[in-house]
Amino acid sequence: MPDQRRGVLFGIAAYAMWGLFPLYWPLLKPSGAIEILAHRMAWSLVAVVAVLAVRRHWSWFRELIKQPAKLGLLALAAVLVSVNWGTYIYAVNSNHVVESALGYFINPLVSVLFGVLLLRERLRPLQWVAVGFGLLAVLVLTIDYGRLPWIALVLAVSFGLYGLVKKKANVGAAESLTVETLVLLAPALAYLVYLEQAGQSTFGHEGAGHALLLAGAGVVTAVPLLCFTASAIRIPLSTIGLLQYIAPVLQFLCGVLIAKETMPTSRWLGFSIVWLALAVFTYDSIRTAHAARTAIKANIRNQPERSTT
Repeated sequence: MPDQRRGVLFGIAAYAMWGLFPLYWPLLKPSGAIEILAHRMAWSLVAVVAVLAVRRHWSWFRELIKQPAKLGLLALAAVLVSVNWGTYIYAVNSNHVVESALGYFINPLVSVLFGVLLLRERLRPLQWVAVGFGLLAVLVLTIDYGRLPWIALVLAVSFGLYGLVKKKANVGAAESLTVETLVLLAPALAYLVYLEQAGQSTFGHEGAGHALLLAGAGVVTAVPLLCFTASAIRIPLSTIGLLQYIAPVLQFLCGVLIAKETMPTSRWLGFSIVWLALAVFTYDSIRTAHAARTAIKANIRNQPERSTT
């Protein structure tokens, strides 16, 4: 039980840090979204290599280098996460925090759809109801915005695909992030060198504090990921599924209460439908997990009886 309690605390810490990201990226202005993304890629590698050095954990690299299929999947994951990171930074720094929160609210529903379309999984009736509400919410918000909520959709789709690719690769969090940032390092450094030569770089030209904040992008990327990993190995997936809503809730509150983004009635309606979809989805997940545990316990109780007959 103490180990599970630590797992819950690690999970809360990870999702709370992800939820408070909208407070961090505006501190990096006047850096543009792509420059911030490039620094995030480069400094994330520094942070995760430091973690691996402390753990003295390098043997995995020799094994992974012999598996080109896994390396290819991690390279694809690197592209997907860069799309996700770049879109999110752009959203926050262009005052679309609420729309970015929407992306992470609908991400579980997008993941379910990917399971149907790509993995040929079958949905339970309540899961179909949740997906239907999700699609209705996107329609309502499209009418509200006067356009598709593309930021939310890009965030949800890119992160959903990222999760699928990472599951297929089946590599540890720190190890995976190391490979992903290695893949991204060359284009990130090339872009930063280009900015410096073009006289458009802000790193080192906006004071020491600004430079430290840009470097800190690597730390704020690595720390919640490591907390998430520590949580995932200690608590059930169903608990993680509930904790994941902490991040978009905090992002939404940051957008409404701190960034003061406008929320007309039609937008509240769209978000309410999303929350209804998530309530149905969560209820179905908890009910199914409970039924599975009950069946396992009943099976265990019946085993001794069978062995005596």
